[in-house]
This record gives sequence, structure tokens and C-alpha cells, in this order.
Amino acid sequence: MKTRRKKTVLIFGGGGFIGYHLLENLLPDYKIRVFDKKNFSRKNLQAFGKHIEIEEGDFCNINDYKHILKDVDYVIHLICSTLPSSSNNNCAYDIESNVISTLRFLNYFKKSSKGKIIFFSSGGTIYGNAKHFPIKEQYQNNPLCSYGITKLMIEKYLYLYRHLYGIDYYVVRLSNPFGERQNWNNNQGVITTFLHKIVTGQPIEIWGQGNIIRDYIYIGDAVACISELLKYHGPHRVFNVSSGKGYSINQILKKIKKITQKEPRVIYKGQRIFDIKKNILDNTLVKNELKWHPETTLEEGIKKTYNWIKSVEKAKEKL
Repeated sequence: MKTRRKKTVLIFGGGGFIGYHLLENLLPDYKIRVFDKKNFSRKNLQAFGKHIEIEEGDFCNINDYKHILKDVDYVIHLICSTLPSSSNNNCAYDIESNVISTLRFLNYFKKSSKGKIIFFSSGGTIYGNAKHFPIKEQYQNNPLCSYGITKLMIEKYLYLYRHLYGIDYYVVRLSNPFGERQNWNNNQGVITTFLHKIVTGQPIEIWGQGNIIRDYIYIGDAVACISELLKYHGPHRVFNVSSGKGYSINQILKKIKKITQKEPRVIYKGQRIFDIKKNILDNTLVKNELKWHPETTLEEGIKKTYNWIKSVEKAKEKL
């Protein structure tokens, strides 16, 4: 009896926080290839040993990775060279490194592969200051930062390339993920950053008065949703992947204080012009289509992340 071939998943930007959890979820059901920038830290990938293929290179240069697109069933596109907080500083670079490089990839992919693309967009930035909550996928998009604009541009090009060339794709508009292995020095990930500040005795800096509201999703729930999306063949192309619940920064601080039993030192700074006041994503569509729902409460996710950070810092002390 023939053994059924494992389908191959190529993860662009798979060496980071989200990539690690995707690998943990998708192995051993899929054959995994990871592509990331030259000399990237392989710390997150060490646990997987020889069970994955790893390639390094420049996403802007198609010659660095076109050889690994052969026989790929799914491409998960996580690569982004900018952050929401700094993307407005150089909008041209944001477009060149993210939009143009993705177009080069699509132009090659349309001729060489029949696989499915899953693109990680940004549920937290592309909608801008919405008027109705929770925010549905079809609501108006008015990003306030270049990061959100370029994410939306790539979404539109995916739609165009499906119309012109039949490329199969799905867009994940992810809310604010948090959890183990998130980089607390990367100016992203409020919960993880706050927890690390508390564990290491550093003050927490907050832009504004702590009233902005965000939708936070535990990373384990997010990647479980992606696992279901790989098997999806329905008509919808764009999905909000979120908890569907909103919390202010001050509410997050209260929950962290209760869980850690530590009083955070907080410094409030001026409001930033690109910060969205409120962002809560409607996840009804993804729950109905994929039969998925977030299983981890905010408190449970915070506890898991807190325990992981403590273990990391404790291990440092022993060195």
C-alpha cells in the first residue's frame, strides 16, 4: 500500500515568533520548509532539528528562494520588514521591501506553482479608526500608518492575481498575538513586553493615558486557526483572526498586576498620532467557515506567557 505524500508548507519568515508556533502545530502532519533572512537567529528552530528544511536569503531577490518553491502545496507569507510604529518614517522603503518584493514573488509563483498562498495581513492597522464595532471584514479600510497601507496593497494584488491568473490565496487579518517566544525588544506585543518589564523590574512606558483598546489573541489559538485554513476550500478569501474582545491598556495592566502579584511602575507619555483609538475584530466569519474558535482566555494566555518569561530569565541567571 502506497504511503500518502505529505503536503509541503513553505513559511516565509518562519524563524520568528509566529513561525515557531506554526511549526509546532503543523509538524508532523506536513513537510515544512522555512525561508528567512541571511544569518537569522535559529534559536526558535532548534527544537525541530532535522525535521524541517531551512533556507536563508533575501526575499527581495527571487533567485534566493525560487528553487524551494518546487512542489510546494502551501506558502505562508509572514515576512515584513517594517513595524507599525516606525513605518511612516520611510514609506518608500516600506513599499520597496514589502510590496515590490511580494510582487516579484507572485510573478514567479503564478508560472511555477499551483499551491495556495496564506498571507498574514494586519487586523490591527488596516481598518484605521473604525466607526462600528466589532469590525467586520467588509468594513472600510483607512490605515493610519504605512505598515497598514502596504498590507492592504498586498491584499489587493492577491485579489488581482487571482482574477488574472487564478492564484489561490487567503488573507489572515490577525489581531494582536501574544505568547511564548515573542520578542519583547521588538516594539510589538504589549502583553509580552509589559510582562518582561515586570519580571526584570523595569518601568512600563505607555503612549497616551492607557485608554486605547485592542483585541488580543493567544498565539496557540491563532496558529490552530491557520491549521484549519490550510484545509479550507470555501468561497471567502479574507478572515479576521481574533479573540473578538477588546481591552484597554489600563485593563491589561490590572490583569497583569493580579496575575503576577506585582505592582507595575508605569510612565505615561504623549499620545502618538498613528495610534488607533479602538480595534476589536469580528471573528464570526472565521468561526462559521472553519469551525474554529479561540479556546484560551486572556488570563490563561497571560499566565502562560508570564511563566515562560520567568523561566527564560531564570535560565539567564544560571549562566
